[in-house]
Amino acid sequence: MDLNSLYEGIIAGNRRALARGLSWIDEGSVRGKELAHRLFAHTGHARIIGITGAPGVGKSTLVNALALELRKRQNTVGILAVDPSSPYSGGAILGDRIRMQESVDDKGVYMRSLASRGHVGGLSRAAFGAINLLDAAGFDTILVETVGAGQAEVDIMRYAQTVLVVLAPGLGDDIQAIKAGILEIGNVFVVNKSDRDGAELTVRSLKGLLSLSGEASPWTVPIIKTQADRFVGIKELIEAIDQHQVYLREHNLLDNLRYQQAEHILKQSLEDIMVAVQSEMEHQGIWRQSVLDILSGEDSTRKAKTLLTQWLKTSAQGE
Repeated sequence: MDLNSLYEGIIAGNRRALARGLSWIDEGSVRGKELAHRLFAHTGHARIIGITGAPGVGKSTLVNALALELRKRQNTVGILAVDPSSPYSGGAILGDRIRMQESVDDKGVYMRSLASRGHVGGLSRAAFGAINLLDAAGFDTILVETVGAGQAEVDIMRYAQTVLVVLAPGLGDDIQAIKAGILEIGNVFVVNKSDRDGAELTVRSLKGLLSLSGEASPWTVPIIKTQADRFVGIKELIEAIDQHQVYLREHNLLDNLRYQQAEHILKQSLEDIMVAVQSEMEHQGIWRQSVLDILSGEDSTRKAKTLLTQWLKTSAQGE
């Protein structure tokens, strides 16, 4: 498929086009980025739910339970699960597909695993483009599960409308919460595996931390207890998500998020230009001489502006 036919296939919801488009985006190629940017104009319809938390809290099981309950409500569901990459091959372990098998077998659910490829922040560089693709393809709800690094799961705030922070009793999550700064990340807290000893202590710890945050907000962050493997508390969790979506609409916060996402696309495009500038100058042998010029005392800012101007003129002439 060329870019135009792939673009049209994704808009039409063609599953083969979805798979090919996600592969383009995941590989980080220029064509993948162009596809994702073109699809952005067709986004803004899906509700995007981020699920984050430390390893072992049951995120994948929770995503599976949410997907199945949403399907009962006639929602189509796209799932993006970011897996840690192998330090040797760069590939992902992709264990989430196994844990979500029940929901993945549903034709109203489309699931894709993405490799983090060493990217910090809990997601992958391809995550935003993949979210755009599923949104443009017409999915009602998109569930994005972070890699579960537990310390810097902050990227999800840029892309999701509602962020669920998942904890579990007995894993030291009250201390983990302070370390990761999740008081600022979470819109809804989920205490999963709530049948375990210590569940009430975890809930009380969270309430105490929230009361100390000192931030006045019209949104009161709920704490929902679940047993995802038994589907306990899932309906209540979806109700909390629905309430947060209403809050976002009433306060025009969805428009703010949309603006930030468009701003991210512009910044990404500028970063791509700078990478292309450096690559071309290294190819022409200009880069090393420019570094030597700076070592000899030339102003670095002025040098950078000169090089960028020259590259843009050359690029325009080539077009």
